[in-house]
Amino acid sequence: MQTDERLRRWRMVLGGPDCDGTGVRLTGDDVRMDAALEALYGGGDGPDGGGRGRSRQGGLGASAPKVARWLGDIRAYFPSTVVQVMQKDAIERLNLTELLLEPEMLEAVEPDVHLVGTLLSLNRVMPDRAKESARAVVRKVVGELEKRLAQRTRSAVSGALDRSARVQRPRRPSDVDWHRTIRANLRHYLPERGTVVPERLIGYGRRQQAVKRDVVLAIDQSGSMAASVVYAGVFGAVLGSMRSLRTSLVVFDTAVVDLTDHLHDPVEVLFGTQLGGGTDINRAIAYCQGLITRPRNSILVLISDLYEGGNRKEMLRRVAELTSAGVQVIALLALSDEGAPAYDHDNAAALAAMGVPAFACTPDAFPDLMAAAIERRDLKEWAERHK
Repeated sequence: MQTDERLRRWRMVLGGPDCDGTGVRLTGDDVRMDAALEALYGGGDGPDGGGRGRSRQGGLGASAPKVARWLGDIRAYFPSTVVQVMQKDAIERLNLTELLLEPEMLEAVEPDVHLVGTLLSLNRVMPDRAKESARAVVRKVVGELEKRLAQRTRSAVSGALDRSARVQRPRRPSDVDWHRTIRANLRHYLPERGTVVPERLIGYGRRQQAVKRDVVLAIDQSGSMAASVVYAGVFGAVLGSMRSLRTSLVVFDTAVVDLTDHLHDPVEVLFGTQLGGGTDINRAIAYCQGLITRPRNSILVLISDLYEGGNRKEMLRRVAELTSAGVQVIALLALSDEGAPAYDHDNAAALAAMGVPAFACTPDAFPDLMAAAIERRDLKEWAERHK
């Protein structure tokens, strides 16, 4: 039985006519699965054009109904993670971008981050009849990301703010948080004396302003940053909902757009972006400088591949000014699950020399990164541990 199953799987991988050398004939759902794979990875315009193992492209034609049916088939026969890969391959290999403007096709797709990025890149040319369907796709993905990331982000940031606000060396009895101190020193309990001898005193939080940190997210809209834009928009909305933070979100290409007023709705934030175009990081940082009024309580997160189309010298000078003033500057080459894209190594090295390491960060690690920044931990060390 195990041999038969292996041969069946090889037949599905190889594709092609008849048994394709495996001796296995497909039946039932396997036939429809094979046709769906052949249309994308085989040859010709459909399931009868050649083996998937050969260097030939498949074809789905230019018919939106046909593509929509194919999308429905792959959703029926494959798990969602495989569906997302196949959709991405179909868009890239078969140039189906224009068909994404059809409501019928949008209603058939499996929503994911890559699809949202593609839709955002088409935002300016999308006909009215497709916009509501596109928003529904984006809204579903955003909702799933918020469920996955929001609570973890709020918990990590709130904990970091609480820890950073505590008196480190309380000197007066009234400054000592005795409940926390006792819990932290229970291992120093002396049974013969019936008491705890504290090794470390924990203080109460300092009285501070309601807003403890200012966070500025500056997001590069160049085409390679699509997934990062999606995740950053969701994180911006989550951070913007926290009263202990004053969060600003700006997106940039050769111009800068401030989307802070839309942070209450991440879908509006994402549809306020415009993927593609040039890049002027210097102009973006100059704008962000104007938003920062409390440097030592501010965090600037620059999300960019660092390919500067503006004034590189001025850009580096501005970053140096920010760090000298006490701003915690973070340079993320990507905020996605895919690792760092192609990026400008010279600019990354120049930033690192200023104490601003440039690295990629996964969405799941971003809450801890923000906590580390709030507590002013060594971000270079943090990045090394999270490679």
